[in-house]
Amino acid sequence: MNWGSPEFVIAIIAVSYGAWLVNNWIRAKHGYDLEDEFGGKSKQKDSAEAQQLRAENDELKDQLEHVQDRMAVLERIVTDKGYTLSEEIEALRDRPAPQADSGVPLNMKRKDTA
Repeated sequence: MNWGSPEFVIAIIAVSYGAWLVNNWIRAKHGYDLEDEFGGKSKQKDSAEAQQLRAENDELKDQLEHVQDRMAVLERIVTDKGYTLSEEIEALRDRPAPQADSGVPLNMKRKDTA
């Protein structure tokens, strides 16, 4: 094989050009900026669908932040040391049947962990 033959040089140029075309096709398919033959970038114009998707994405991000804030509040409530739901339930189980005087407060024994 003659490495300096015109056929070999043309084959190398054809393979390089083909790889450049495939690269730009993949970039265009996934929405990246395209490269021109001199290495510069050319931006694609945003379609109406792309603008709508961006607006929807921003709205969903705002909703996600709101849900995360609510989740943090709920976690804080559940993990709070003063959260005594199980103790209140147990106190209700131990309580005798309601009498005529139902205004008696629960006799809950609180555990002071602090």
